[in-house]
Amino acid sequence: MPNQILKNDVIKKLETVLDPELNKDLVSLNMIEDVKVIEGTAEFTIVLTTPACPLKDKIKNDARDAVMELEGINDVKINLTAKVPQHKEIKEKLKTSIKNIIAVASGKGGVGKSTIAVNIAAALSKAGASIGIMDADIYGPNIPTMMGVHKLPDPIDGKIIPAVAYGIKLISIGFLVKDGQPLIWRGPLLHSTIRQFLEDVDWGELDYLIVDLPPGTGDVQLSLSQHIPVTCGIIVTMPQKVSLDDASRGIEMFKKLDIPIAGVIENMSAMVLPDGSKIDIFGEGGGEQMADAYGLPFLGRIPLEPKIREYGDVGKPIVISEPDSKPAVIINDIAFKVASFVSMFDLSESKVNE
Repeated sequence: MPNQILKNDVIKKLETVLDPELNKDLVSLNMIEDVKVIEGTAEFTIVLTTPACPLKDKIKNDARDAVMELEGINDVKINLTAKVPQHKEIKEKLKTSIKNIIAVASGKGGVGKSTIAVNIAAALSKAGASIGIMDADIYGPNIPTMMGVHKLPDPIDGKIIPAVAYGIKLISIGFLVKDGQPLIWRGPLLHSTIRQFLEDVDWGELDYLIVDLPPGTGDVQLSLSQHIPVTCGIIVTMPQKVSLDDASRGIEMFKKLDIPIAGVIENMSAMVLPDGSKIDIFGEGGGEQMADAYGLPFLGRIPLEPKIREYGDVGKPIVISEPDSKPAVIINDIAFKVASFVSMFDLSESKVNE
């Protein structure tokens, strides 16, 4: 039974390979499947906790190097797949196939929150995750414009069917009201709308639902926390003081609502000119300083780049339109950091409750 012995040896070797973020070995994390050894070739599957894993190449290379140390192994074939863990409270409280809900917030309007939300969604979708966006900015629904979609499909069996753009499912009040029509709603109607967007929309199975919150700390935020188990929140700010002051209120809001914060994004940072010089129109570095002051991760600094706005106006997020541009690369890195935070949080919660 030499193959069986080698298979066990492969598993033992993989017990020495750590996930760099979770700091536990791949075997105890149940990330190794389908191990087999045929004529000196070891083959197995690594099941990542997110398709947007920023360190997947390192994990794969470390696993290959460890197994190649075995005598009798001449080659290693590794298959990569991903299974996103589901947030514990979503699993317990909601009848849904949505695994994680990520709320994108800002203390004030005009900081590019919706732009960040659609581009993070697009980056995660490109990585292979199943994604939805809920436009919860009831008073200023911009997601349909930014994603280039302006109507919903017809309902099926009483279920609202989300629009789809770039493989991402979308729902927004902007699909349900006429252009320019103001919404003058009080709390109860807002609560019911948020709940309906979650329960009456046929989302199917989603790894991540990105929720674009309205600016401020009002009824929608309260409704979200009361009715929807949010996995984590993201704070978007600009560098100048007035934006930072408002963003700090968003941080305090998430803390009071017991919503973990994945980190802070500084948007519209210094503009980089063609010659490499910078213009600090709104300043630079304030978002990182605020993150440090609150002990939060700083997710990244997105430069002030006209193309981001231009692509948003025509419904083509920059991570799709110009994936190799500097802003797109930065946003992609931010999206992967958020996905990693979600995985680590979900797995730590599941361990605590075992």
